[in-house]
Amino acid sequence: MGHLGFSYVGLIYLLLLFIPNLVWARHMPPGYSVREEKRILKGFEKVGQVLITSCALIFSDFNLRPFSPWSLWLVLSFLSMVIYEACWLRYFKRPTLPAMYAPLGLIPVPLASLPVLAFLLLGIYGKVIWLVLAALILGIGHIGIHIQHFQTLKRQ
Repeated sequence: MGHLGFSYVGLIYLLLLFIPNLVWARHMPPGYSVREEKRILKGFEKVGQVLITSCALIFSDFNLRPFSPWSLWLVLSFLSMVIYEACWLRYFKRPTLPAMYAPLGLIPVPLASLPVLAFLLLGIYGKVIWLVLAALILGIGHIGIHIQHFQTLKRQ
């Protein structure tokens, strides 16, 4: 269920999430628009963002513990965040809409999929169902919106 307390790991994850997004917000690619986003997806995304931020910070279960086989969940989660950061670097080298939505191998819309996966795996590592549910809610909205943008871009 989760133990209340500050999570420095959650804070690190949120910084890894927010910093490139803040840079992106100052340098959005030409042609980016939120006008056609479905309201239901926006709602899921916003609720998921609030829940992810809250859960990541208030449950101490995400903090480092002695290594065990269960720690592989944290390793996979962190690997997802590292790949997410690499995708941002790829995007910032060529900040265009196609680059923003370009798949990474078999991973569709990695700038939307990877952080959701990272928080989902972090929730599993911490055994905090609330973060797992928050990641699923965020995933419905955030990944859904990015897939919608990608499909619109392909039609153009």
